[in-house]
Parts: sequence; C-alpha cells; structure tokens
Amino acid sequence: MSDLIIPKHIGFIVDGNRRWAKQHGLPTYEGHLAGYNTVQEIVTATFEAGVEFVTCYIFSTENWKRSEDEVSKLMGLILRLLTSDLPIFEKNNIRLRVIGSRDKVSDKILAAIDNAESVTAHNNAGTLAICFNYGGQLEIVDAVKKIIQSGVSAGDVTRELISRNIYAPEIPSVDIVVRTSGEQRLSNFMLWRAAYSEMLFIPKMWPDMSSDDVTEIIEEFSNRSRRFGS
Repeated sequence: MSDLIIPKHIGFIVDGNRRWAKQHGLPTYEGHLAGYNTVQEIVTATFEAGVEFVTCYIFSTENWKRSEDEVSKLMGLILRLLTSDLPIFEKNNIRLRVIGSRDKVSDKILAAIDNAESVTAHNNAGTLAICFNYGGQLEIVDAVKKIIQSGVSAGDVTRELISRNIYAPEIPSVDIVVRTSGEQRLSNFMLWRAAYSEMLFIPKMWPDMSSDDVTEIIEEFSNRSRRFGS
C-alpha cells in the first residue's frame, strides 16, 4: 500500500449485527458476538495497513433503551474486551482509549476501563478508541461544561479550546467515517471530529466485513479529493 494515501484516523460505525443474526436465523446475541470477533479482525488489518488511530462506535447513549437482556449481554462483551483481550493489545503494542460518558456504567466496567487504559498507556503502535456510552452531542456539551467550570470568559472560547476539552483530545479528527449495513447517517458519531471527514457507506453488515474491505476503504480514501472548503 506504499503508493496509497493512508488515512491517519478511520472511524467505524459498527452497524448491522442484529440484522445479520436475523438473516442467519440466529439469536441477537450471536450477531453481537460475530460483530465482536469482526472488530478484532478489522482493527488488526487497519493498523497493519499503517493507520495510526482507529475508532469503533460500539455502544451509544441511546442503546440503553434496548432490552435488559441484550444490554446485559453487550456489557459482558465489553467487559471481555477490556479484560480478557488485554494481552492482545499488549502483544500488538496498541493503546486503548474508551471514549464516552461514565454515567450509568457499572463500577466493574469503569474499573476495567481505567485499568485497560493504564496498562496500555505507553503502547505506541496505534491507538484504538472505543466509543462506549457515547454521544457526539453529549461530548460537546461536556466539553462546554468543562470550559465554563474552568472560568474561561465567552470571548476566549475558541475552536481550539473546545478541541482540547472533548473526550481524549489527543485523538485527531477523523479522516474517513465508515458505516456498514447500508445506513447513511452519522447517528451522533464524533460530530466534532467528523467536521471534514470523508464518508463511506458500505452495504455489508458489520459481521461480514473482512481485511479485504480495509484495503478497499483505503483505496477509496486515496481516490477522494479533500478540499476542506477551499
């Protein structure tokens, strides 16, 4: 891929797990489990392609509205990612960041988040950001609250100041947002960082994605002309 333009940051809106399960006559959980396994394959392939930052949108603030059983199983998968999968991050020298609100999240998961981020803090082969209990509008609201609480006057509020106060401010703007399952909307994903993102909507359900799709995503990105309003 040396002749391609490698994006610095790819954001994946992980979508279609439940529909994939339904299409295959499987329980909803099997779709989430298949999607979970796909995250590992896609993230690994993306880092191997030279991308420095990968973000996966896996649980929004609206997802709490799902059934208690489904939410419980999703929490189990998230806990597994943060605990059992830690050796994978260590082996591959990947830093993990969890982006989102801590509201409603169990103490057990919060402790696992803190530990996973601490253990991987010095890894430098790439950064995986997991959008968990995340909403793009809430992220901006929380940033504004932090700025107000710090005593900054209205005249001193700048775009750069807001950028420094969003979740995990060291993670740069998204170069390309990829959404699976054929849906064509942002669904509150990284609204601040996606201001000039390229958008790519893929008809495949998330569990059907493979490393070949990562190659195609980067090829598509390379063919785009990014003018940033000029």
